[in-house]
Amino acid sequence: MGSVDFQEDVQESPPKTPLIGDAPDGGLTAWLQVLCGHLIVFNVWGYITSYGIFQSYYITSLNRNASDISWVGSLQIFFVYFLGTFSGRAMDAGYLRITLGAGLFLQLLGVFMTSLATSYWQLLLSQGICQGIGDGLLFCPIVALMSTYFTRKRTIAISISACGGATGGLVFPAIAQTLLHRIGFAWTIRVMGFVLLFNAVVILACVRQRLPPRKLGPLIEFKAFTDLSYTFFALGTFFCFWAVYYAYYYVRSFSRDIIGVSDYTSFSILMIMNGLGLPGRLIPAYLSDRYCGPVNTFIPVSATAAILLYCWAAIESYGGLTAFVVIYGFFGGGVQSLFPSALASLTDEPSKAGVRIGMIFSIVSVASLTGPPIAGALIDLHGGQYLFAQLFGGTSMMIGCLLLIMARYSKCGMNLYQRM
Repeated sequence: MGSVDFQEDVQESPPKTPLIGDAPDGGLTAWLQVLCGHLIVFNVWGYITSYGIFQSYYITSLNRNASDISWVGSLQIFFVYFLGTFSGRAMDAGYLRITLGAGLFLQLLGVFMTSLATSYWQLLLSQGICQGIGDGLLFCPIVALMSTYFTRKRTIAISISACGGATGGLVFPAIAQTLLHRIGFAWTIRVMGFVLLFNAVVILACVRQRLPPRKLGPLIEFKAFTDLSYTFFALGTFFCFWAVYYAYYYVRSFSRDIIGVSDYTSFSILMIMNGLGLPGRLIPAYLSDRYCGPVNTFIPVSATAAILLYCWAAIESYGGLTAFVVIYGFFGGGVQSLFPSALASLTDEPSKAGVRIGMIFSIVSVASLTGPPIAGALIDLHGGQYLFAQLFGGTSMMIGCLLLIMARYSKCGMNLYQRM
């Protein structure tokens, strides 16, 4: 009797609605989150990958060596990734808007305080620490948020957002190139700050959290490291990010000190590298979504970036440098955009996306903090020559690529056709 009643209840019940965990993979709200992601990456990585502007200016105006100045930019990157563990967990717990609001406030405060800075320690506090903490509260949550809105189109969605690094990397050097010699350093930085402020208003108006809060759960999920593919991926990205930002920091000073181009042309060199990051983020993402998956795409992209860093050591002409920045801008952009989408593909439970992505972000933070200053120290140690720094970058990137291959092997074995 009970069995019959149960069957009747099942037959009369309405069709099941999709589970809250099922990603919509499209729609206005989902794509608005991609817009928010693009603007956040514009504010965070567009500014950071333009650090070559500040690197050369600070060395000259503050009379400090390259390694010292690199610590300012490296602190920014360190906080972006290190705070990922905390900001990602805050998003999982339902505090997305509060986290983003605090991040945008600190980011703007850091930029406007930078415009008032007149000494090295003031730059460390304003641009390195204050702005860096703001960046760290912004980046991980938006990456994790998009992974809850997209599955099949996740890589292309995250990569469209990652293109903000390229558009910002064009806008900020263009502002500096146009205004720095006309209105001075302070007001040039303030103009950049007003651009960030406009983006912040749009972000806060459009961002929406989709999944219900996950209040319980550890800040660090050590169980994730029992998965060999996750562990190898963490190590691989550490070595890749030990190297990837070196070129963005030093290509402008290399073009002036070694190749002998003008200050104006050195700005253009950096803009070309950042601009090529736009197709470098989109084309690998399209190939990843369409054919082979983000990890399978990340491996050859990082291998090519490693080879290019080795080739940089042989460049002695403006034409050769232009070819390098065009090609490396493409593949360096690919490394940066494929990293979060490949990481998201290793996270099977959307409710844990924030904490798992944040954990690896924190590991990568150490590489990002130490990589550019190590390269700067190698340059200073060898009398302004870049050879050993270039070898350091190429070797680190190649080791990272080999570890990514191990991550894939531990997940898929020798099946070369497995999408991952």
